[in-house]
Amino acid sequence: MIRPALQDEAFLADVADARARLAPERLALWWLGQSGFLVLHGGEFLLFDPYLSDSLTKKYAATDKPHVRMTERVVDPARLGFVSVVTSTHNHTDHLDAETLAPLFAAAPHARLVLPAANVAFAAQRLGPSAAARFAPLRDGQRVRLGGWELEAVPAAHEELAPEYAGFIARAGRHALYHSGDTVRFLGMAERLRGAAIDVALLPINGRAPERRVSGNLDGVEAAQLARDVGARWVVPCHYEMFAFNTASPAGFAAECHRLGQPHAVLRAGERWTLS
Repeated sequence: MIRPALQDEAFLADVADARARLAPERLALWWLGQSGFLVLHGGEFLLFDPYLSDSLTKKYAATDKPHVRMTERVVDPARLGFVSVVTSTHNHTDHLDAETLAPLFAAAPHARLVLPAANVAFAAQRLGPSAAARFAPLRDGQRVRLGGWELEAVPAAHEELAPEYAGFIARAGRHALYHSGDTVRFLGMAERLRGAAIDVALLPINGRAPERRVSGNLDGVEAAQLARDVGARWVVPCHYEMFAFNTASPAGFAAECHRLGQPHAVLRAGERWTLS
């Protein structure tokens, strides 16, 4: 099994160190595995689509689609009480996980969950009715400001465009991050995003494999090209090295970034990266 670059106490110590030492206008992020990223700016933390449990491994253990975990968990979500904003781009469990969000919400009583408006009823059922008070639902093009973060919902196509799928542009200070959620490229996508002045694009690279019943994401070459086409200053890959049946090597992504001259950073789970 893959060991994170930093894990548990070492990871939390690095987060605390960044919060104490990083200039307020700087932005740092940590990849937490799959599509999860912890982002720091101005002393405030945003958590994109965390999956920090073994709920899917347990759920599918006795089926023909076992979710065998490849990378050890970076951190117990109950230790993330400093997080103020969390996102869920869609309803799949690796993006809306009750076993991650319940202990996180217990530790962070003021944290808000930004999600597509179309998913409110489903999320309330999965997380429990009391969680609904934390929801900040957004439709395509809508924005919400939560502390130092402003989030805007943009479309995503998990094979097909639908209101249940979203990406989010998060702005803090002079920085803009784009988390695509699970998506393939669709007509007009690059044009829609190009005007957002994206500093960092967080994009999946696991691709589509119908023979393994895996569908609905960019592959590495497509992710590199999309980042180039939207004018992202940097691109960071995700959605790999979590489940053995649904992963990809980042080598093809990195090679295409090099070919295109697209700045990129390939992270290990638990690793900190600071925007230059």
